[in-house]
Amino acid sequence: MDQTAHYREPGPLTRRLLNPFVVLLMRLGLSVWGSRILEVRGRTSGEPRHTPVNLLEVDGRQYLVAPRGEAQWVRNVRADGGRLTLVLGRRRDERVAHELSDGEKGPILRAYLRRWKMEVGVFFDGVTADSQEIDVERIAPQHPVFLLSQKPVAVP
Repeated sequence: MDQTAHYREPGPLTRRLLNPFVVLLMRLGLSVWGSRILEVRGRTSGEPRHTPVNLLEVDGRQYLVAPRGEAQWVRNVRADGGRLTLVLGRRRDERVAHELSDGEKGPILRAYLRRWKMEVGVFFDGVTADSQEIDVERIAPQHPVFLLSQKPVAVP
């Protein structure tokens, strides 16, 4: 991992109990506050990797935010040209992720914090949805944000 990359590893409770429980619910087709299973190809193995994520909708557009920072899923999405699949039950929704620049992240980070502050607030170094703009700008580089679009359909 890049020594300058920011990442907060999940604790044992999250890794062993909470994430598996949420994944089980999503495999059954039940979303917890917009959660999905992110499926992306591993950049080294090429095998599918699965991670629970919170799908955020702002003004009719959908985003993925990496609250823990430069997570493995972020690196895999980048390495695979933004291709990913969101899974809920039997529904598979193929998408393309477009990473936002730090200057574009502010409104999305605020919306994410507003929606999931109890779950992820600890990862944002005291910054909240109501923090000053300078504080949001300070943490933006530590939290990758992706705008999702529909996967382009190949024309024969």
